[in-house]
Formats: sequence, structure tokens, C-alpha cells
Amino acid sequence: MTEQASGPEKKRVARSFGNAANSYDDVAILQRDTADEMLDRLELVKIKPQQILDLGTGTGRNLSLLQQRYPGAQQVAVDIAPAMLKHARQRYRQDQGVRRWLPGQKSPLFITGDAEQLPLADNSVDLVYANLALQWCDLRPAFQEIQRILRPGGLLMFSTLGPDTLQELRQSWAAVDSFAHINVFLDMHDVAEAMFAAGLSDPVLDSDRHTLWYSELISMMRDLQQLGARNVNQGRRRGLTGKRTLNQVKAASEQFRVNGQLPATYEVIYGHAWAGEYSRQRMDEECVPINLDQLRRNR
Repeated sequence: MTEQASGPEKKRVARSFGNAANSYDDVAILQRDTADEMLDRLELVKIKPQQILDLGTGTGRNLSLLQQRYPGAQQVAVDIAPAMLKHARQRYRQDQGVRRWLPGQKSPLFITGDAEQLPLADNSVDLVYANLALQWCDLRPAFQEIQRILRPGGLLMFSTLGPDTLQELRQSWAAVDSFAHINVFLDMHDVAEAMFAAGLSDPVLDSDRHTLWYSELISMMRDLQQLGARNVNQGRRRGLTGKRTLNQVKAASEQFRVNGQLPATYEVIYGHAWAGEYSRQRMDEECVPINLDQLRRNR
């Protein structure tokens, strides 16, 4: 599988999204659209999950929507940025209002965690819902962790970004210097390969294009900053961008202007898969796991 440009620095990812928590919802147009698309797709799947993981929950916009769809389920909200989880908790309370006090209501559990090392037990989740979160991960360990926590018959539903994302901005920067200013994302072939390698079953993938329009390039860059979607790869240019360089990028972007507007194209990959046939089953009560080092000491 193709490497993800030396891999994003996780601490920087957490810090970037944490800093964006206050402004995130103001500009998260794409994130709302993809989340709603995933919720629509769940209508076509006949499942009754008891445990749901909202992976990369962000500011928690989807928690109440998932609870409306599956009112009896216990939700777990996991995000790498503690500041996002703080907002998610507050937003859930606001969205639910007095309903959260009704009998039978189950408030979500909010846990800081990394998709590549999920703080959840084996076979503990029936549905993993991950909206635009996995593009910040090394997909193989992330899918392996999802496979580990899914119960037999459990479902993964996700969206992520493909390599044509922000192609206009990428080409505009490429006309100015050779640094990687835009995060690199994997294509559907690599995503599918990672899913198969993790043991997930019957993966289905498709892609769609979403375009946001801006009057000026600086507005596009400001929105990306407010989302926390900064350049987090290790190969990025260090230091501030000078005014002269920025003007060159703005000039290069003019070739993409249509009817007075600049496009920001996002390639969104949607996917789902089931817990694999060989997902780790709970051991027979007669079977006891034995540590080899302990066995050697007892010989």
C-alpha cells in the first residue's frame, strides 16, 4: 500500500483539531454533507446495534442523529482531540435538551483515543461510524483495530478523502515551489487493500465529488484553517509563507476560476464492510490464554 507522505504527525493532528474546535462547525459544510449521506446509507442496512462507536466524533454533531436512528443503543464518542470531545459533550446536551433525562436514555461515553489504538475491548461494538476521520490515519492499523472491536455481524460505515482532494489548490502551490502543501490521501485501491488486509468482509467502496466555491483563495485557506485541516505531513515546509509566495499562489489559482468563483474540489470515498469471518471470537470458557514467558518460568 502506498505510504501516506511519511505519515501525519499525530500530536500535530490532535493539536490542530483541538485549536479548531471553536470554529469547526461554522465551516464544516462538507462534513455535514458526508455525514448525512452516510446516515441515508444506513437506512438501507437492517441492523439493530446495541453499541455504536462514533469514531472521530469531532464536535459531536452526529451523536443525536445516530441516537434518533438507534434509540436503544449505547454510543461511544472517540476523538484524538480532547477539546473536540468537550464541545461534543456540550453539543449533545444542547441537542437533546430535556430528552436526555427521559427513562431509557443512554448518554454517550466520551473517550480520547486514536483510531490506530482504540481504547475499546475486543468484540465490543456493533456499528462503527467514521465520518471524514480515517484520512488522518495509517489505514492498515486503523482498519485492524476496527476489525478487532467489531462483534461478529458488526458493520463499519465510513467516509474518507481521496487523492484528488483540493487538486486546484495543490496545483496552484506546485506552480510556486516543490513542497507538499496539501495533505496526501490514498485512492480507493489502497483503501480496499487495507480493508482486505485487516480481515474486514465484503467491502464496498464508491466515490463522489463535492465542490465548494470561494470568491477568493484566502477565504478557502481560512476555512481550511478553521477546520483544523492544516498540512500535517512530515514533508511540509517549515516556517511562515511570505506575502510574495502567497501572491504567486493566488495568481496561479486564477486559472481555475469559473463564473467569478474558485473551486475547492473534494474527492470523497464512501465505504462499508462487515466484521470479517475471522474476527477474534470470545474464547471458550474452557480455554485460558497463557503467557509464553510465564510458561517458561514455570517449567
